[in-house]
Amino acid sequence: MNMKHTLKYFFSFYFLMSLFLVQAQDTAPTHAAPEIKKTEGEIPAPPKQAKAKPSATAVIKTDTIPVKKDRYGVRVGADLYKLTRGFYDKNYKGIELVGDYRLTRKYFLAAELGSENKTTEDARLSTTSKGSYLKVGFDYNGYENWLNMENIISVGLRYGLSSFKQELNSYKIYNPNPYWGEVPIVASGEKFNGLTASWIEVVAGVKAKIFNNVFLGFSLRLNTLVSNRKPANFDNLYIPGFNRTYNGNFGAGLNYTITYFVPLYKKKVVAKKLNKKEE
Repeated sequence: MNMKHTLKYFFSFYFLMSLFLVQAQDTAPTHAAPEIKKTEGEIPAPPKQAKAKPSATAVIKTDTIPVKKDRYGVRVGADLYKLTRGFYDKNYKGIELVGDYRLTRKYFLAAELGSENKTTEDARLSTTSKGSYLKVGFDYNGYENWLNMENIISVGLRYGLSSFKQELNSYKIYNPNPYWGEVPIVASGEKFNGLTASWIEVVAGVKAKIFNNVFLGFSLRLNTLVSNRKPANFDNLYIPGFNRTYNGNFGAGLNYTITYFVPLYKKKVVAKKLNKKEE
């Protein structure tokens, strides 16, 4: 009996405590959001959003535009015109090596070294010139290349020196009154050694890259003699490196080259600053 009354009191106490807890939760004060005061005509500002902190694994984007760099080095090769001329001209043998070195973005040191053996046959005489020559100077590239292009359209200047000898093969004596017919050709074989000449040469040409580091080039040359040591009672009709002498001190020539570029280092291309007028 006592056990029955005890359980009855326990369940009654538990029920009363449950009602008390439910009533306490319903009457708990709630915190209202702060009221934003607005003045007349004012648009309320949007609520600030919290900035997300960058994670440790975030990838930092960088500028991917490559920096333009020019290559500097030595270009060496040969004159194809002189090498192939001997196949169709029996009176000529020659070779010329060419090269240049890039000093600045626009200027190149240039040089040509060669030797020639040329027989000149005229109406009155036949001579053979043998010798070697050296030409040194510079080229200025006036072509503005695009990215990774290295073509050249240039003008330049050379100073040439030649050391050679002449051989008089045969000659014909001039007869102003050929009543008895022409005088027969006289075989000579006389040699003149220790001859020299120097000249100034204006060059205009192009070089185009056809493969990686391989260039084809073509140039025209106009020459004027500075000095010319001649044999006694004889003239130098052909000077190695200068070519044939036309009208005294002037000459002309051309070459057709193939060259290989050996890069040594690179330089960053600095953008040209515009002055106020250009802006």
